[in-house]
Amino acid sequence: MTASTTSGITLHPSAEDHHVARMAAVALGLTVLENAIPSPLPGVKPGLANIVTLIVLARYGWRVAAWVSLLRVVAGSLLFGSFLTPGFFLSLAGAICSLLVLAAAQRLPARWFGSVSHSIYAAFAHIAGQMSVVYLWLIPHSGILYLVPIFATAALVFGTVNGLIAARFLAQP
Repeated sequence: MTASTTSGITLHPSAEDHHVARMAAVALGLTVLENAIPSPLPGVKPGLANIVTLIVLARYGWRVAAWVSLLRVVAGSLLFGSFLTPGFFLSLAGAICSLLVLAAAQRLPARWFGSVSHSIYAAFAHIAGQMSVVYLWLIPHSGILYLVPIFATAALVFGTVNGLIAARFLAQP
């Protein structure tokens, strides 16, 4: 454990702080990779960083997963120059909705619900959060509902794939 002093304040980061930072950095790296992949439709992305969130949720709990997810959103927006833009708020709303759903899903029986179902629930919650922000703030028109089937299909496909990848990582010792 190292201590750092800034303006007379001494910080003592714990091992958990270092772990959260490492996991957030991995999630941020996946976000950078994802942004390099061309998207056929704006807003449709695979959500690769959610794999890290799912793994952290399963291994370390919801609180750590929330830190990793929110740090990734803020750091990613700073890295890409979108902090406090509509894109930032869309990402933040999606992350918060996903985290709330994961908090509830985590209490479901592990015998029947795991990384894949959690990932699908989180993907749908993410889209719901983003569509809510779009409707309530950016485009208050019922026409955006025509996009719901496209985004729901993407959430199902990417949620399933990301959940399978997370489950594979979690199965390793």
